[in-house]
Amino acid sequence: MDYCVSDIHGYYDLFCRMLDKIKFGSGDKLYVLGDIVDKGRDSVRLAKLLFSMPNVHCIAGNHEYDFLKYYRALMMQTEDYDPVLEKLRGYFADGNLLDWETVDGFDSLPFYAETEEFIGVHAGIPVKDEELLPVSLAKCEQLVYDRRFKDADVLPRNGKCVLYGHTPVRYLTGRDEILLYPRTDAARGSADIADYCKIHLDTGVYLSGVLGCISADDCRCFYVRE
Repeated sequence: MDYCVSDIHGYYDLFCRMLDKIKFGSGDKLYVLGDIVDKGRDSVRLAKLLFSMPNVHCIAGNHEYDFLKYYRALMMQTEDYDPVLEKLRGYFADGNLLDWETVDGFDSLPFYAETEEFIGVHAGIPVKDEELLPVSLAKCEQLVYDRRFKDADVLPRNGKCVLYGHTPVRYLTGRDEILLYPRTDAARGSADIADYCKIHLDTGVYLSGVLGCISADDCRCFYVRE
Protein backbone atom coordinates (compact mmCIF):
# COMPACT_ATOMS: atom_id res chain seq x y z
CA MET A 1 0.00 0.00 0.00
CA ASP A 2 1.09 3.59 -0.68
CA TYR A 3 0.27 6.17 1.98
CA CYS A 4 0.60 9.95 2.13
CA VAL A 5 0.84 12.28 5.11
CA SER A 6 1.91 15.91 5.51
CA ASP A 7 2.72 18.46 8.21
CA ILE A 8 3.72 16.10 11.03
CA HIS A 9 5.57 19.02 12.65
CA GLY A 10 7.66 17.12 15.15
CA TYR A 11 4.81 15.07 16.63
CA TYR A 12 6.91 11.93 16.87
CA ASP A 13 4.70 9.89 19.19
CA LEU A 14 1.55 10.63 17.21
CA PHE A 15 3.31 9.66 13.99
CA CYS A 16 4.42 6.33 15.49
CA ARG A 17 0.83 5.69 16.50
CA MET A 18 -0.20 6.35 12.91
CA LEU A 19 2.29 3.76 11.67
CA ASP A 20 0.73 1.26 14.06
CA LYS A 21 -2.79 2.18 12.98
CA ILE A 22 -2.13 1.61 9.26
CA LYS A 23 -0.02 -1.47 10.07
CA PHE A 24 2.83 -0.01 8.05
CA GLY A 25 5.21 -2.72 6.89
CA SER A 26 8.22 -3.32 4.68
CA GLY A 27 6.01 -3.85 1.63
CA ASP A 28 4.35 -0.45 2.01
CA LYS A 29 5.52 3.04 1.02
CA LEU A 30 4.91 6.31 2.81
CA TYR A 31 5.22 9.74 1.21
CA VAL A 32 5.76 12.56 3.71
CA LEU A 33 4.85 15.80 1.97
CA GLY A 34 6.86 18.33 3.92
CA ASP A 35 6.91 20.14 7.26
CA ILE A 36 8.46 17.34 9.24
CA VAL A 37 9.87 19.92 11.67
CA ASP A 38 8.87 22.77 14.00
CA LYS A 39 5.78 23.29 16.18
CA GLY A 40 6.19 19.97 18.04
CA ARG A 41 9.00 19.09 20.42
CA ASP A 42 10.57 16.17 18.52
CA SER A 43 11.57 17.57 15.12
CA VAL A 44 15.03 16.06 14.92
CA ARG A 45 13.97 12.78 16.47
CA LEU A 46 11.22 12.47 13.87
CA ALA A 47 13.52 13.42 10.99
CA LYS A 48 16.13 10.87 12.04
CA LEU A 49 13.46 8.16 12.11
CA LEU A 50 12.05 9.09 8.71
CA PHE A 51 15.48 9.35 7.07
CA SER A 52 16.37 5.88 8.40
CA MET A 53 13.35 4.14 6.83
CA PRO A 54 14.05 2.93 3.27
CA ASN A 55 10.36 2.81 2.31
CA VAL A 56 9.62 6.37 3.46
CA HIS A 57 10.01 9.17 0.89
CA CYS A 58 10.14 12.72 2.25
CA ILE A 59 9.98 16.04 0.42
CA ALA A 60 10.71 19.55 1.65
CA GLY A 61 8.06 21.86 3.01
CA ASN A 62 8.41 25.52 3.85
CA HIS A 63 9.75 24.74 7.33
CA GLU A 64 12.57 22.58 5.95
CA TYR A 65 13.20 25.18 3.26
CA ASP A 66 13.49 27.94 5.87
CA PHE A 67 15.88 25.83 7.94
CA LEU A 68 18.03 25.21 4.87
CA LYS A 69 18.15 28.93 4.07
CA TYR A 70 19.42 29.54 7.60
CA TYR A 71 21.96 26.71 7.27
CA ARG A 72 23.31 27.98 3.96
CA ALA A 73 23.57 31.53 5.25
CA LEU A 74 25.68 30.29 8.17
CA MET A 75 27.92 28.28 5.85
CA MET A 76 28.56 31.33 3.68
CA GLN A 77 29.73 33.33 6.68
CA THR A 78 32.41 31.00 8.03
CA GLU A 79 35.18 28.58 7.13
CA ASP A 80 34.96 26.85 10.52
CA TYR A 81 32.03 24.46 10.28
CA ASP A 82 31.96 23.18 13.88
CA PRO A 83 30.23 26.32 15.25
CA VAL A 84 27.66 26.02 12.45
CA LEU A 85 26.35 22.75 13.82
CA GLU A 86 26.06 24.25 17.30
CA LYS A 87 24.02 27.15 15.94
CA LEU A 88 21.82 24.77 13.95
CA ARG A 89 21.13 22.79 17.11
CA GLY A 90 19.59 25.90 18.59
CA TYR A 91 17.01 25.93 15.79
CA PHE A 92 15.03 22.99 17.16
CA ALA A 93 13.56 22.13 20.55
CA ASP A 94 15.44 18.81 20.47
CA GLY A 95 18.42 20.22 18.61
CA ASN A 96 20.86 18.34 20.85
CA LEU A 97 20.07 15.32 18.64
CA LEU A 98 21.09 17.07 15.43
CA ASP A 99 24.17 15.78 13.61
CA TRP A 100 25.67 16.41 10.19
CA GLU A 101 24.07 13.27 8.76
CA THR A 102 20.61 14.64 9.57
CA VAL A 103 21.51 18.07 8.20
CA ASP A 104 22.58 16.34 4.98
CA GLY A 105 19.24 14.52 5.00
CA PHE A 106 17.39 17.83 5.03
CA ASP A 107 19.71 19.24 2.38
CA SER A 108 18.99 16.36 -0.02
CA LEU A 109 15.18 16.53 0.19
CA PRO A 110 13.43 16.87 -3.18
CA PHE A 111 10.58 19.34 -3.65
CA TYR A 112 8.00 16.94 -5.04
CA ALA A 113 7.24 13.26 -5.43
CA GLU A 114 5.54 11.67 -8.42
CA THR A 115 4.21 8.17 -8.96
CA GLU A 116 2.10 6.67 -11.70
CA GLU A 117 -1.03 7.60 -9.73
CA PHE A 118 -0.35 10.96 -8.10
CA ILE A 119 1.89 13.98 -7.57
CA GLY A 120 2.85 14.97 -4.03
CA VAL A 121 3.88 18.54 -3.19
CA HIS A 122 3.90 20.52 0.00
CA ALA A 123 1.88 23.58 -0.99
CA GLY A 124 0.94 23.75 -4.66
CA ILE A 125 1.94 23.59 -8.31
CA PRO A 126 1.24 25.92 -11.23
CA VAL A 127 -2.26 25.90 -12.74
CA LYS A 128 -3.22 27.89 -15.83
CA ASP A 129 -6.71 27.95 -17.34
CA GLU A 130 -7.69 25.02 -15.09
CA GLU A 131 -4.79 22.95 -16.44
CA LEU A 132 -1.88 21.64 -14.38
CA LEU A 133 1.50 22.76 -15.68
CA PRO A 134 4.44 20.33 -15.42
CA VAL A 135 5.55 20.17 -11.79
CA SER A 136 9.15 19.86 -12.98
CA LEU A 137 8.95 23.46 -14.24
CA ALA A 138 7.74 24.92 -10.94
CA LYS A 139 10.04 27.02 -8.80
CA CYS A 140 10.82 25.52 -5.41
CA GLU A 141 9.34 28.60 -3.70
CA GLN A 142 5.94 27.86 -5.25
CA LEU A 143 6.12 24.21 -4.26
CA VAL A 144 6.71 25.06 -0.58
CA TYR A 145 4.94 28.41 -0.08
CA ASP A 146 1.94 28.50 -2.45
CA ARG A 147 -1.34 29.56 -0.75
CA ARG A 148 -3.52 29.72 -3.85
CA PHE A 149 -3.59 26.04 -4.83
CA LYS A 150 -5.61 25.12 -1.72
CA ASP A 151 -8.55 27.34 -2.69
CA ALA A 152 -11.79 25.58 -3.53
CA ASP A 153 -12.01 27.18 -6.96
CA VAL A 154 -8.65 25.79 -8.08
CA LEU A 155 -9.77 22.51 -9.65
CA PRO A 156 -7.34 21.21 -12.29
CA ARG A 157 -9.14 19.30 -15.03
CA ASN A 158 -6.13 17.41 -16.35
CA GLY A 159 -3.30 15.32 -15.03
CA LYS A 160 -2.79 13.21 -11.96
CA CYS A 161 -4.32 13.82 -8.57
CA VAL A 162 -2.23 16.29 -6.54
CA LEU A 163 -1.78 15.67 -2.81
CA TYR A 164 -0.60 18.56 -0.65
CA GLY A 165 -0.69 20.13 2.81
CA HIS A 166 0.75 23.43 4.07
CA THR A 167 -2.51 25.06 5.28
CA PRO A 168 -4.65 23.38 7.95
CA VAL A 169 -7.91 22.20 6.39
CA ARG A 170 -9.85 23.73 9.29
CA TYR A 171 -9.28 27.19 7.78
CA LEU A 172 -11.36 26.09 4.78
CA THR A 173 -13.94 23.77 6.31
CA GLY A 174 -13.82 24.24 10.08
CA ARG A 175 -13.03 20.52 10.38
CA ASP A 176 -9.76 18.69 11.04
CA GLU A 177 -10.25 16.10 8.32
CA ILE A 178 -8.58 15.34 5.00
CA LEU A 179 -10.40 17.11 2.16
CA LEU A 180 -10.89 15.35 -1.18
CA TYR A 181 -11.93 17.21 -4.33
CA PRO A 182 -13.69 14.82 -6.77
CA ARG A 183 -13.65 15.39 -10.50
CA THR A 184 -16.98 16.38 -12.04
CA ASP A 185 -17.70 12.92 -13.43
CA ALA A 186 -16.49 10.95 -10.38
CA ALA A 187 -18.70 8.54 -8.48
CA ARG A 188 -19.58 9.69 -4.99
CA GLY A 189 -17.08 8.39 -2.44
CA SER A 190 -14.88 6.81 -5.12
CA ALA A 191 -11.98 4.66 -3.94
CA ASP A 192 -9.96 5.48 -7.08
CA ILE A 193 -7.46 8.30 -6.60
CA ALA A 194 -7.77 9.13 -10.32
CA ASP A 195 -11.31 10.35 -9.57
CA TYR A 196 -9.93 13.25 -7.51
CA CYS A 197 -8.18 16.31 -8.87
CA LYS A 198 -6.58 17.18 -5.53
CA ILE A 199 -6.47 16.04 -1.90
CA HIS A 200 -5.70 18.39 1.01
CA LEU A 201 -3.89 16.53 3.80
CA ASP A 202 -2.95 19.03 6.52
CA THR A 203 -5.12 18.30 9.56
CA GLY A 204 -3.34 20.98 11.60
CA VAL A 205 -1.82 18.65 14.17
CA TYR A 206 -0.29 21.47 16.23
CA LEU A 207 -3.73 23.12 16.51
CA SER A 208 -6.02 20.10 16.65
CA GLY A 209 -3.93 17.25 18.00
CA VAL A 210 -5.15 15.28 14.96
CA LEU A 211 -2.82 13.69 12.41
CA GLY A 212 -4.34 12.37 9.19
CA CYS A 213 -3.01 9.96 6.58
CA ILE A 214 -4.52 8.64 3.34
CA SER A 215 -4.04 5.42 1.41
CA ALA A 216 -3.44 6.21 -2.25
CA ASP A 217 -4.60 2.71 -3.19
CA ASP A 218 -8.20 3.04 -2.00
CA CYS A 219 -8.51 6.63 -0.66
CA ARG A 220 -9.19 5.48 2.89
CA CYS A 221 -8.37 8.13 5.49
CA PHE A 222 -6.87 7.32 8.87
CA TYR A 223 -6.62 9.55 11.94
CA VAL A 224 -4.86 9.48 15.29
CA ARG A 225 -5.50 11.96 18.07
CA GLU A 226 -3.58 13.11 21.11
